[in-house]
Amino acid sequence: MSGSKMDTPGTEVSLREEALQPTTIGSYTVAIARALDASGVDSKRIFTAVGIPLDLSTDPMTRLPAATMTRLYRACVDVTNNPYFGLTVAKHIHLTHLHALGYSLAASGTLMDFCRRLERYFRLVSQVARISVSQVDDQVLVRFDHVIELSSETEDAFFGFLIRTMRLIYKQEFSPLRVDMRRPMPHEGGEPYEALFRAPVRFKQEHGLLVFAKTDLTHVLSGSCPELAQVNDNIIISYLSRLDKSDVITGVTQKIIEFLPDGDCTRDKVASALHMSPTKLQLKLSQRGTNFQQLLDDTRKELACSYLSQASRPVTEITFLLGFSDTSNFTRAFKRWTGLSPTDFRAQP
Repeated sequence: MSGSKMDTPGTEVSLREEALQPTTIGSYTVAIARALDASGVDSKRIFTAVGIPLDLSTDPMTRLPAATMTRLYRACVDVTNNPYFGLTVAKHIHLTHLHALGYSLAASGTLMDFCRRLERYFRLVSQVARISVSQVDDQVLVRFDHVIELSSETEDAFFGFLIRTMRLIYKQEFSPLRVDMRRPMPHEGGEPYEALFRAPVRFKQEHGLLVFAKTDLTHVLSGSCPELAQVNDNIIISYLSRLDKSDVITGVTQKIIEFLPDGDCTRDKVASALHMSPTKLQLKLSQRGTNFQQLLDDTRKELACSYLSQASRPVTEITFLLGFSDTSNFTRAFKRWTGLSPTDFRAQP
């Protein structure tokens, strides 16, 4: 309506700014809708009030700005009068809501592989935070750095989902050693967090952090399927190249994977496929602190380790999938990358 808040110049600017914000995969809202319905609230009414379509596509390219998610969560907490609504949402997030990343996570060989995939590919699901994985002695630290200020419910839901999923694919008694959260403790107390995580929880910390025992994260998972994980990793990279059109590293990596089996994966061919000159490609990569040969080696190494974990693939087949002319060249390269021959790497427990 004329004269309404939606028609003011300031609001138009804020809407444009919102459209440029980091985004989250739209299928995540399915879990929020189910949490509302389980709480006795008509999710359709809330979604309509917030301005979110009721039939969002499951395509990972269907995205919602961070501010939209914050508005939705604010409405959910208000209507349910539940300060722990994010923890409720965690019960309803399914791996399939994460599209190809969900299937890749489920097929991971270990929880360490699971965490590394989150580190590499999380931005397919959401661009609101960056994940980094590190090891300190016998502990593994999974850190979450927020790109923008997030609603407390977003952090609650994702941390809760991760721990529930890890228990599902590993064992129900699994727990982190410690949980650090950016959010403040709710006025009602932190007991629901300690009950869920079964670990000490610290609030108002500088970073979100999950601390695990390394022995838990290196245990081989019963649902491990390297072939399925690899297929979905490649799908993720394809989507990321569309989502991150300005990300030259993602684009180059996708083309390397595409061209390697042909044995003709050169900088010039990749540059041409990305519609730029080799010189421009080299410049863009150098601005990101890398070069074509480094990306080629890194991609080959990652694919090689994945293929070798697939017992049904002979080394000869892997050699040609990675674009090497013969197995001796592949073996030399693999020893340079890992210090092991392909046969010795495959024989590891």
